[in-house]
Amino acid sequence: CEQPGDSARAQGLGSGDLAIPYHREHDDTWGYVFGDSFSEPALGGEYLGSPVMLNQASFDASGSTPISFTWAMPTGGGARQLFDYQHNADNGYGFEVSRIPNDCIEFGGRTYIQYTSVEVWQPPAGYDGSRMSGVAYSDDHGVTWHDYPYHWAGDTQGVNQSMYGMWSFAGIDPDGWLYIFSKRWNGSHLNTGDGGAIQLFRIRPEEFRAGNFGAQENWAYLDGRWQWTRAVQPSVILSGNNIGEFSVKRIGGTYCMSYFDVTDYSICTRTASRPDAVWSAPKPQIVGNAAWPPNHWGKPQLPFLYGGYIHPGSASATSLTLIVSQWNGQPHQSPYRVLQYDGVNP
Repeated sequence: CEQPGDSARAQGLGSGDLAIPYHREHDDTWGYVFGDSFSEPALGGEYLGSPVMLNQASFDASGSTPISFTWAMPTGGGARQLFDYQHNADNGYGFEVSRIPNDCIEFGGRTYIQYTSVEVWQPPAGYDGSRMSGVAYSDDHGVTWHDYPYHWAGDTQGVNQSMYGMWSFAGIDPDGWLYIFSKRWNGSHLNTGDGGAIQLFRIRPEEFRAGNFGAQENWAYLDGRWQWTRAVQPSVILSGNNIGEFSVKRIGGTYCMSYFDVTDYSICTRTASRPDAVWSAPKPQIVGNAAWPPNHWGKPQLPFLYGGYIHPGSASATSLTLIVSQWNGQPHQSPYRVLQYDGVNP
């Protein structure tokens, strides 16, 4: 986006970030969920809100034909905020600046977006700045949305560093479970307490649809071994550098993970044979600075990068498409956009 005459602009979006891709299962098309979006480039024109969705009829996994948006929600050519809420206001849960999407999935005719309500974009050291997290759903493929009544309390509701801040839907495995990875909210990239911690849980799709989130099973280290259980909360499966946005998808039988490593200033990938298997070592793919450290040498360079979402329509587990955002964090400055990277081997 943010190019004159591009397909996003034709749908009413001049600049935006994230563009989280998901498969629109009901008609085999593709959706892209943006965060804070604007009608003109450089965060200019009308503020459209967050989240915002653009759609695509077909996706070329080879990368030969770049992503091109063919319609928007709620109407073609008229991209608008999906959720019904006010920004910089109390919508019944306390003060909210914006609701930022973390992932989207469709199954069984219903579409789901997991989001974080942000209260503070520049939190004090050790705090994440979130108000709460929630799941919204749509039964008309993204036109109208409803919130599940249960929300996961965040920093300013008294649960700082909740491990349910940001989710990634890895998808419904052949074993019938919906696998979900989650972590602390760090969409600000300023959460000094993030620690790269990620946890894993799973839930039956029908229970998830019913909003019976308490039916989840947790991947936890209990009684001297790793196991699926409801007896305790999930254990941390990965930790290390602070990370921001992350994405886990099952691509061709392999579980692939991508994330923005805030500390390393790069988009990194990892793989595993199963959600609950051991993950490979992080591999920098796209870097903010290719000059240093040495493992950045020769990598594609993109200053002010973040995001890094895996396209679920990627060609294979050794040829991923990643959607990467770019913005320096300053008001009304370009670029504020997303870019497509193809052929990424994690």
